Amino acid sequence: MATVQISEAEKVYIVHGVRDDLRVDGRGCEDYRHMEIETDVVSNTDGSARVKLGYSDILVGIKAEIGRPRPMVPDEGFLEFFVDCSANATPEFEGRGGEDLGTEISNTLYKVFNNPHSVDLRALCISPKEHCWILYVDVLLLQCDGNLYDAISVAVKAALFNTRIPRVQISEDDEGTKEIELSDDPYDCMRLSVENVPCIVTLCKVGQRHIVDATLQEKACSKACLLLSVTSRGTVTCVRKIGGGSLDPESIFEMTETGKRVGKALQSPLMELLQKEESLGKKRQKVGFLG
Repeated sequence: MATVQISEAEKVYIVHGVRDDLRVDGRGCEDYRHMEIETDVVSNTDGSARVKLGYSDILVGIKAEIGRPRPMVPDEGFLEFFVDCSANATPEFEGRGGEDLGTEISNTLYKVFNNPHSVDLRALCISPKEHCWILYVDVLLLQCDGNLYDAISVAVKAALFNTRIPRVQISEDDEGTKEIELSDDPYDCMRLSVENVPCIVTLCKVGQRHIVDATLQEKACSKACLLLSVTSRGTVTCVRKIGGGSLDPESIFEMTETGKRVGKALQSPLMELLQKEESLGKKRQKVGFLG
């Protein structure tokens, strides 16, 4: 993860501000920075989105391909994640510097999305045990300014909302051989319901309080963070602790309740924004919210 070096005086200033619910940039402890979202930004994908949160810049593209279902779940499709940390985002990502972070984010996304509470994976099944849709989700970190998990989860949800999967017709000849035919009509497509796709909320413990959407400077003052993925119904689908410090049970309970409340509140304006953008009928329509 990208880091910054700050002095002890700066740490004291940040910690005291968080204690009084007044952060350096004027936000309260549960406030996000301004966020901008664009969809349909990559032409050679089935769905794409770009999210800017502060100076963090995330690009997500989704390609749908036909494959074989996994043996354990023969009536479901699945998602494959790949995260690429651009060396332009921060000098720490040069060479192989971003590979560990990319793998860590990918593994977290698998845990968040591969469960029945997040995405209707059965809708991706074409014929049980034989064919299903595989959604390859490519995440590119263009710029890093803290709180990557939250921004990536919003970008993935926006890209899934923008994804159009061609309709499939299966025919069988006299010999029992099945043939798959994809519709050529770009409007004859299937779309996934993203209503329950969770958003990740990362809460960082700073001093005796916790904050959401921490900047790199605030992250430098935190020893431990709690990551929660929360659906629009307030269901928590994944919990992870990150950072080398410890969290006491009371703090974990308080941070969980805050994460559920903030995550649930984040979902409604996000869905309204995506639906509004689609209704405008304009590609690359940039809309900001939470600012």
